[in-house]
Amino acid sequence: MLKASDLRLVLATTGDLSRQARATHQSMPASAALLSQGLTAAALMGSLRKGTDSRINLQLECDGPLRGLFVDGDANGVVRGYVKNTLVEYTGSEGRYHWRPVLGNQGFLSVLRDQGGGEYYRSSVELEHFDLVADLERYFHQSDQVPSHLMVAQLPGLVDGQEDPLATVVGLLVQPLPNGDRDAFKALGTRLKAQFQTAVQAHAQDGAATLLRSLVPEADLEIMSRYPLRFTCSCSRDRVKLALLAMGREELKDLLEKEGQAEATCQFCTTRYVIPGAEIQQMLTEGSA
Repeated sequence: MLKASDLRLVLATTGDLSRQARATHQSMPASAALLSQGLTAAALMGSLRKGTDSRINLQLECDGPLRGLFVDGDANGVVRGYVKNTLVEYTGSEGRYHWRPVLGNQGFLSVLRDQGGGEYYRSSVELEHFDLVADLERYFHQSDQVPSHLMVAQLPGLVDGQEDPLATVVGLLVQPLPNGDRDAFKALGTRLKAQFQTAVQAHAQDGAATLLRSLVPEADLEIMSRYPLRFTCSCSRDRVKLALLAMGREELKDLLEKEGQAEATCQFCTTRYVIPGAEIQQMLTEGSA
């Protein structure tokens, strides 16, 4: 928090979880880079949620070869996600059309917020920049009506002795509170966007707090909280069985007769679950379905 100007800053370092997500999904470079950006955004936006069970979902749909991505995050630092096509390898040259070969010519960015009590709020914007970070910043302005500065840096470096394009990944979100100084917000955003990449390159290895203070050296900067980020999933065998129960007795009997077992693969973590026929028969016999 910048207390004098009532500005909120959230910084996330996501290199480790980005590389874990890439390995989990065996993603090619362009797919892995977009998933990394999405997970970073989910971490930043999840930090703004209130309540330990509150989540935020971010979905991108496009007509390019990526086809789309889905990520979500919560206030506890847990993020997960996937891209629809993990095999996209190439991007365009640096500049405004860098992500155009990946995202295509049409698409939407949607955010689903868990309001609590089983209530959800969904809002969307059409892709305009065909750049996830730029279009998400536009989403904050247009749909949330909250002026925001959003930055994500993905820098190559050595990881375990090998050159890695996701060696360092850092995201920064800056927003004014309701009574925040809008002139200070605008000036800070201009300065940060000019210095962000250089500061990340110089200080990311020194830790998130040091990096943040190098970006915002103002004396009134107060770090309100710090917590770890994790790429993990809440799927389980029991949840798969609950999904089978939700199918209803007749459909479950039909599945048993035709397939002899049930199979499911989690899109978020790629874990494959197999429920054998004997277990399905037991569910039917016990009247669970």
